[in-house]
Amino acid sequence: MTQPPLRVAIYARFSTDKQRDASIEDQVDSCRELAAREGWEVVATYHDRATSGASMFRPGIEALQRDAKAGRFEIVLAEAMDRLSRKLADIAKFHERMDHQGIEIHTLTEGKVDAMLIGMKGTMNQILLRDIGIKTHRGQKGRVRAGKLAGGNAYGYDVLPGISVNGKLEHGDRAVNRIEAEVVRRIFEDYAQGISAGKIAEALNLEKIPGPRGGFWGTSTILGNRERGTGILNNELYVGRLVWNRLHYSKDPDTGKRNSRQNSEDRVTSVAVPHLRIIDDALWDQVKARQRAMKTKNSDVPIWDRRRPKFLFSGLMTCGCCGGGFSKVSKGGFGCSTARKKGAAACTNMAVIKQKDLEGRVLSALEHHLMDEEAVRIFCEEYAAERNRLQATRAAGQAELKRELKQVSTDHKKLVDAIIAGVPAEQVKDRMIELDARRKDLERQLSTSPAPEPDHPRAECARQLGLGRWPLEKAAQPKHFRLRSSR
Repeated sequence: MTQPPLRVAIYARFSTDKQRDASIEDQVDSCRELAAREGWEVVATYHDRATSGASMFRPGIEALQRDAKAGRFEIVLAEAMDRLSRKLADIAKFHERMDHQGIEIHTLTEGKVDAMLIGMKGTMNQILLRDIGIKTHRGQKGRVRAGKLAGGNAYGYDVLPGISVNGKLEHGDRAVNRIEAEVVRRIFEDYAQGISAGKIAEALNLEKIPGPRGGFWGTSTILGNRERGTGILNNELYVGRLVWNRLHYSKDPDTGKRNSRQNSEDRVTSVAVPHLRIIDDALWDQVKARQRAMKTKNSDVPIWDRRRPKFLFSGLMTCGCCGGGFSKVSKGGFGCSTARKKGAAACTNMAVIKQKDLEGRVLSALEHHLMDEEAVRIFCEEYAAERNRLQATRAAGQAELKRELKQVSTDHKKLVDAIIAGVPAEQVKDRMIELDARRKDLERQLSTSPAPEPDHPRAECARQLGLGRWPLEKAAQPKHFRLRSSR
């Protein structure tokens, strides 16, 4: 009896905007040719355009993993391992997931991918990724020291076309944009005279002066962050100083989100570029003096304690007129943020909805109008899937802790055996102390782990729905705002 052909999913990715968009099609075509030679059936293709291989938080690779769980294919095919990921930990985890589903990974470059190949190639790719980062950073630093552009351009300047130096095109020079420079001077002068950033933004928007990205001006565009040097009022380039490397960026391994942190002063590079000056030192000092005077009264309170509290529908509402955010605008009311921060040119909706009325209307609609049978079924399925996902994540974490505890115990026993065999205790004392401490820490983590939850919590879901705590469907919404879908 003839066996059906193996089903194949093709994955392709290119890294930057500088690479050809056709690179995706080239990779897919090459993979299709191999699949045809092997007698495999291509059932799906996935791709990510202009995305880094340093993160697995990519729409294409995430869709591939979802379909792998659904059993849509038996083989994943890519041009090379680094198309899947350049990080050793990510490619190893991806291989583990596919192996668990009984799915093989093949590439045009390496052939069938196994654990040994991942160890070698994954390490090489990770070293390459780090090496690229170091060399890029070094190159940017050299450009900054030469007074050239090392990143995105700032408002008030034009990027000049490259010039030929010794037969090579040199890029990165800037010149003052006279029209935008006048806007910069106006912002500084108005702020120094006591006009608020909100009023400045509103006036610029009414005059139809486009903001730095071509849209409306906002208070945050003008004020920015003093410590981080962001915002029009904090850009030292306007006084002829090019400051670089004030921040460094890293990706949260759990969420894939890019976070920024301030660098220490010794890592910051500052270069004089007098030809790029737009305002004089006296005006700059006036603005800095006003900023100091406007500093938050509770400046001695940690920033986390000064954040505005979150409310029941925080982040879920949008303005029904402009689509902007709806946020707390008074002690007990919500209103359109865009209308208040960017003025009537951006939005004219100045309506305020009392928090008590808003929450009462939505919760009442949830409780009395949304017990649709199909909606309840969908909710229960989504809830069960999320609970199962969280439980699986917890279980995987516990399994990893147990594996490490076993390894620590084994290493400790080996050291004891070595002492019995005649190795001086002084040579292994520090390592034994380290292992003891780690063993206690692992045992503590395992002992405090929560008890496992049921894999299929539909009974709990139904119980909560019966209590009227989790009803679904669309709510009756106030006239001037709408709830934003979380999906």
